Formats: sequence, C-alpha cells, structure tokens
Amino acid sequence: MPQHVHPTLGFLLHDTARLLRKRFEQRARHLGLTRSQWQVLAYLATCEGIHQGGLAELLDIEPITLVRLLDKLEAIGLIERRPHPTDRRIRLLHLTEAAHPLLGDMRTLGEATRAEALDGVPPADREALFRALITMKSNLIAACERPVEEPSSSHG
Repeated sequence: MPQHVHPTLGFLLHDTARLLRKRFEQRARHLGLTRSQWQVLAYLATCEGIHQGGLAELLDIEPITLVRLLDKLEAIGLIERRPHPTDRRIRLLHLTEAAHPLLGDMRTLGEATRAEALDGVPPADREALFRALITMKSNLIAACERPVEEPSSSHG
C-alpha cells in the first residue's frame, strides 16, 4: 500500500487478522492441520458437546463445509460425533483424547504469534486496544440486531 494512503479501520483490522492467521499457519504447518481444522478444534475446546448446526453458525460457515472438516477430523481421530440423547437426527461433537495435546500446542503457537504481533506495543496501549475492540464488537453485535435505515433518496 502506498505510504500516502491511510488504510480504513476495516481494511486495517482485516489485514492484521489475515497476517495473524498467516503467521500462525506458518508456525503450525509442521502439525499437519489446516487453519480451518484448527478453528474447528479451538471452538470445540470451548463448546464441546455442541451440535453440527450450532458449530457451523458459530464459525460462520455453511453446514456442508463443516461436515467435510468434521469428516477429516474424525478420520484422523481428533473428534467424535456422539448421538443426541433424545433426537436421533442430531450428532453432538466432542474432542478425543488425542486432540488435547494438539490444543496445548495450538495455544503455545498462538501465544508466540500474538507476542510477535504485539512486540513494541506498551502494556497500556495493549489494554486500550483490547478495550476498544471489545467495545466495537459489542456495538456491532447490537447494531446487527437492528434494521438498517435506508438512506433517504434526494431523487424525487
């Protein structure tokens, strides 16, 4: 990007998130999982027992895309699908024992990646950044619940 062009907030957030993912992938490549597979494992670590539709919604991906990821993770022994106690159509997702050491590796790699990204950022600025991002996220969650106001047309 040319120096005289100042990026917008959205571009800067997107590009920073992309670079964080890219660096994490570089660090995690030796473990043999894709970023999408890591993401599934990370979400399952915090909401184990969720059904496939709920996880697809959390990940903001199509259910068929998630099914392919789950099939692969199940085939390599990192997750298992268990029957729902009262609904035969639903499968609940659980990590296997084999996934837990990988989650530890993932946390370590994530911490190293964040440390690289935040190198030179003073602690007070880090705290302010987190507070600002949390506030922005809350604002946008609330805004997404409201209808969009249509701009009034000046072409009468």
